[in-house]
Amino acid sequence: MKRQIPGYFFLMPGFLFIFVFMIYPLFYSLHLSFCSYNFAFDTKPVFNGFQNYAKMLTDNYFTAAFANTMFFSALFFSAVMILSLLVAIILDKRVPWSGFFRTSIFLPVVIPLSLTGIVFQWILHQNYGLLNFFLSDLLGLGFLTKNWLGDEHWAMLSLVGVSLWKYMGMLVVLFLAGLQSIPRELYEAATVDGASEFQKAWRITLPNLRESFVICGIWAIIQSIKVFEQPFIMTQGGPGTSTLVLYQYTWENAFKFYEMGYASAIAYVMGAIILILSLLNMKLSRAE
Repeated sequence: MKRQIPGYFFLMPGFLFIFVFMIYPLFYSLHLSFCSYNFAFDTKPVFNGFQNYAKMLTDNYFTAAFANTMFFSALFFSAVMILSLLVAIILDKRVPWSGFFRTSIFLPVVIPLSLTGIVFQWILHQNYGLLNFFLSDLLGLGFLTKNWLGDEHWAMLSLVGVSLWKYMGMLVVLFLAGLQSIPRELYEAATVDGASEFQKAWRITLPNLRESFVICGIWAIIQSIKVFEQPFIMTQGGPGTSTLVLYQYTWENAFKFYEMGYASAIAYVMGAIILILSLLNMKLSRAE
């Protein structure tokens, strides 16, 4: 036992860091979610029960943020999972320049999200954006130009597109790892038995990617529910409330209106949504 004591001392800084910056804030914010606390004016939190959670039911901004987050999540999750899997399958076929394409697809992942938002804010600008210039002046398709970030019908779709460009590389790498772990003998045996490419994909590829679907699905759910930088930088939640999301609304209540209790309650609702969707994804991915 005495020989183990020095080891505990080496572990203490890590445990202290986890407690101070993760465990304590987690439980303190849970306490705040049941309190009324404006840290600019109140001296201490005042317990108010479930009033913060009840307030969400009549808060039009919360309703808009919740609906926008769910719409973004559904669209982003579906698109990133399907496109990433298709790209991974193509790259797994050893196409020419596959190494170059893998690097190019993964490169956006390492670019800071704040810089990504600023660059695409310029690219998608209605008057001097590169996308509208490319469509109208180079291709002569002026009827396709849009106010990508200023039109409520296109703003959220634009944010989904930027998020796909940013995050798809991560899932492509994860799916590629899963594809390359499948024994090639299975495909060879299926070929001998006369199986078509669709049958190989349905009977061999997809069943053997269950764990990859779980990992990629949970990662995509987390990234979609906690989307923040893209709307915060590119649209500021507008036009109107068309791109206001839960994470941004949480930030506004906490650091703009100083309502830490209400912000903590919204944050825990977000956490509950992520947990429920992650468990659902695990159940569906591992189902027979």
